[in-house]
Amino acid sequence: MKPNLAFAITNGEPQFLEKGRHEYTNEDKKKANLDNVARDILYKTLDKNMFSKIKTCTTAKEIWEKLTQICEGNDETKENKLTMAQQKYESIKMKDGETMAEFDERFSAVVIELTRLGKEYSNRELALKVMRALPREWEVKTMAMRESKDLNKLELHDLFANLKAYEFELETRAEAGPSTSQPTKALEVTTTIEQFQFTTPIDHEHILSHS
Repeated sequence: MKPNLAFAITNGEPQFLEKGRHEYTNEDKKKANLDNVARDILYKTLDKNMFSKIKTCTTAKEIWEKLTQICEGNDETKENKLTMAQQKYESIKMKDGETMAEFDERFSAVVIELTRLGKEYSNRELALKVMRALPREWEVKTMAMRESKDLNKLELHDLFANLKAYEFELETRAEAGPSTSQPTKALEVTTTIEQFQFTTPIDHEHILSHS
């Protein structure tokens, strides 16, 4: 939206007290028409239900204030929304079978909601919250990150990028199967036989007596 239109919406229709409308220049007429243009833009974005709630408003500023009240609510409504969002934040945990990308999306949605309601957390607070929300098998990874990273400077998207990379590495290892350094069943049997032959003394007299 152009700056002039934004001004009309937030500050109301411009006033020209120093001269009458018959004295307006072309530039004055453009400024005076800003409210009409802004109202037209707002009207086009509303469905029938929402339009019915603002149709009595006479200026773009009144329409905008009405829409803000409808969408965000009064102070009590905002406080209730903030309380609910904080409860979601405090109780959030990574679910069984949930990928890191899915958890990232769910966690970030809560953070965005809190930010919109006026509650913000530092990088460190967010990082520690994410780490504590992960299952126990992530403890080694998160402990290593706490020791090697400056959590005060670690952005949330960088944190999740690091965790997703580690998750991908684990999945790749799992798909590759057991390491070749681990003996297979056949190799274990062969090794056992060779060890038995090497450690068990041969009774030559017993062999000759039965030849």
